[in-house]
Amino acid sequence: MTDLMRYAAQLAGDPKRPLPPVETWSPPYCGELNLVIRRDGRWVHEGTPIGRAPLVRLFSTVLRREGDRYFLVTPVEKLGIEVEDAPFLAVGMRREQGGGADRLIFTTNVGDEAAAGPGHAIDMRPSGTGSAPYIHIRAGLDARIARAVWYDLVALGETRDINGAPLFGVASGGSFFPLETAAGNDGD
Repeated sequence: MTDLMRYAAQLAGDPKRPLPPVETWSPPYCGELNLVIRRDGRWVHEGTPIGRAPLVRLFSTVLRREGDRYFLVTPVEKLGIEVEDAPFLAVGMRREQGGGADRLIFTTNVGDEAAAGPGHAIDMRPSGTGSAPYIHIRAGLDARIARAVWYDLVALGETRDINGAPLFGVASGGSFFPLETAAGNDGD
């Protein structure tokens, strides 16, 4: 973890620095790190929640998904971590109007933003007894949409006829995202 901490410290110097190109790095696998990203968005290292938001943000910038596994990577090492659900939690949403297509912009618990639309789909996935909403953030990494944000999202919804079936969903960035069938279930 020494190289990871050193790399994180280098990133800390410039908060406006672009995300590192983790998808282009091919470091060797160095083992597992006792780090879990909980379903509620908390990052827990060796059983203790990481309380420093800037450190969590830094780690989130070197997070990469490969298949069903998640890793923290630097140019010289790759460490496996556990993610209970999605690595991020969408904790905020705002609506931007204008330009012919409204956009719904989501903010995650680590400060990333994504405008729902092409490349940033909203989808419903099975979860427990119902389904839960997610949005694609970046490079295979998704955010579960928090319950309070889900309620705001549903308030903006409308029913549209899609392929002969009424679907309830939201429009953003020129795309329509079904949240459920008109008679279906709601988010978890």
